[in-house]
Amino acid sequence: MIRLTHLAGALAGALALIAVAAGPSRAAGDAPHLAAQDWTFKGVFGTFDRAAVQRGFKVYKDVCAACHSLHYVAFRNLRDIGFSDAEAAAIAREYSVPDEPDDAGDPRTRPARLSDRLPSPYANSQAARAANGGALPPDLSLMTKARVGGPDYVYAILTGYTPPPAGVTVPAGQYYNAAFPGHLLAMPAPISEGQVEYADGTRATVAQMSKDVTHFLHWAAEPNLEARHQLGLQVIIFLILLTILFWFVKQRVWRNIEH
Repeated sequence: MIRLTHLAGALAGALALIAVAAGPSRAAGDAPHLAAQDWTFKGVFGTFDRAAVQRGFKVYKDVCAACHSLHYVAFRNLRDIGFSDAEAAAIAREYSVPDEPDDAGDPRTRPARLSDRLPSPYANSQAARAANGGALPPDLSLMTKARVGGPDYVYAILTGYTPPPAGVTVPAGQYYNAAFPGHLLAMPAPISEGQVEYADGTRATVAQMSKDVTHFLHWAAEPNLEARHQLGLQVIIFLILLTILFWFVKQRVWRNIEH
């Protein structure tokens, strides 16, 4: 018993030391507060706003795709956000992808097909670093799942570029962002007022474009979100009905038995 008491005390002390050691580390890395946005895909009944996702794809295509890849999205997936087969195929043909080499062994390219994935803007990571001052632009396929805060984080970063506060010096080649931990980013503000022209007439403000492209990126990260929500709702309904059925069975089986 004494040994168990000593062991428990030792474990408690070790855990306390770990907590003390980890505390400053967590505090130092705490990100700025992220304002919660009103996303249509939040909650048990959340769904994607197809118009917003399509606008977000245009922002990605016209702005973000110059530096960032989207490796896990194929052109055929665009049909899931409301594009027809013909529209998705037309978008695919705007891109060139590697083809089989010719008879002499020289590399060739061809227009992309629905089965192809969206191509990377760079041939390899070395070319990407060379074009961005040594920084490697991350793939955006899972960005809203990979960052604490998810879509709110991505939106906050896109809209967080502001002049630095008085007394803050920003080194050459970096940019001040109020939402980024540490506040210094190698990426300049990617979105500016009126940078794209929306087919539906929506005004292309920085806030609107940031929200639309974040909506699109969350769809890219969770394309099965709506199906998952529907399945979860069906399971909840099933469990409720099953509970009611079990209650009636219990009443029938035990009603004539004295307790």
